[in-house]
Amino acid sequence: MHISDGVLSAPVWIGGYAAAAGIIAASMKKIKVENMPKVAVMTSAFFVASLIRVPLGPTSVHLVLNGLVGIILGPAAFISIFVGLVLQAFLFQHGGITTIGINAIMMGTPALLAYKIFNLRNKFNFRKNEFIFGALAGGSGVFFGTGILALALVTTGSEFMGVAKYAALAHLPVMIIEGIMTGFIASFLMRVKPEILKGG
Repeated sequence: MHISDGVLSAPVWIGGYAAAAGIIAASMKKIKVENMPKVAVMTSAFFVASLIRVPLGPTSVHLVLNGLVGIILGPAAFISIFVGLVLQAFLFQHGGITTIGINAIMMGTPALLAYKIFNLRNKFNFRKNEFIFGALAGGSGVFFGTGILALALVTTGSEFMGVAKYAALAHLPVMIIEGIMTGFIASFLMRVKPEILKGG
């Protein structure tokens, strides 16, 4: 789901950096020092999971884990994902340097949305509350990330329309896998260490 250098037009990637800077500034005010170890662990999980790519035609797919990062870190999720993307870009050339901002928007803002979706579980009393809303959060992280990816590509030029559609289709299995996986992880954590799910 990473966008490489040279793909996006300058206004799009510059706008990505500007938007990412604004979200980071707002998120910094909400991070608590005692949650930094949790942020470090989730950054590592995101870093490793999204490095393992499966090429599919003009794009590639990989686990994103932004929904899981969102439900565990809450407002700190965006910063965690941003740091992971910076490390991937500079250490492994995974993604681009100019596109770090738009990649952070693409994966970080859905993580914040996933956090909100997961917290809706407090308004319902289903039998498998954590699994249901964990699955919705995990799947929505990939879904909205793919939507932002497609929008960034199409905004750059109409010639990317085909690639955008292909990327969206290729990420459907990832959406399902991450939804199920995040649901099971949320259920497990609720049983053994529920305080982890307080979202930072």
